[in-house]
Amino acid sequence: MSRMIFVNLPVADLPASMAFYEALGFDNNPQFTDDTAACMVWSESIFVMLLTHDKWRTFTDRPIPPSTSSEVMLAITCDSKDEVDALNQAAAGNGGTADINPMQDMGFMYNRNLADPDGHVWEAFWMDPAAMDGAQAEW
Repeated sequence: MSRMIFVNLPVADLPASMAFYEALGFDNNPQFTDDTAACMVWSESIFVMLLTHDKWRTFTDRPIPPSTSSEVMLAITCDSKDEVDALNQAAAGNGGTADINPMQDMGFMYNRNLADPDGHVWEAFWMDPAAMDGAQAEW
């Protein structure tokens, strides 16, 4: 079996969160979706499980962080700067927040951060590996 990642996220409003992720280009896998959870597919190996707060609490007793905190930033690759911009625009137009952090354009890499309706932060980025040949990235 190839390696995959399933990112589990607690959400306050499952239908609104599903609509948000669909607007970003995720597909819903109905095989793993019900009234308490939805499997949203980014690629053959990246899945986001949206879990109602009640469902989330069946996995852990740890508190759900408020939407104003940053517990993790999830980075996803895009094929172009235009796709990065489109994801940010889709976030803003579908209940999320665009440019939750300052946009960065380093020439060889371009990224913009967005937040979903529950405050989960995503970094959409494009990178040109050819521009990095022999160069050390300055962070």
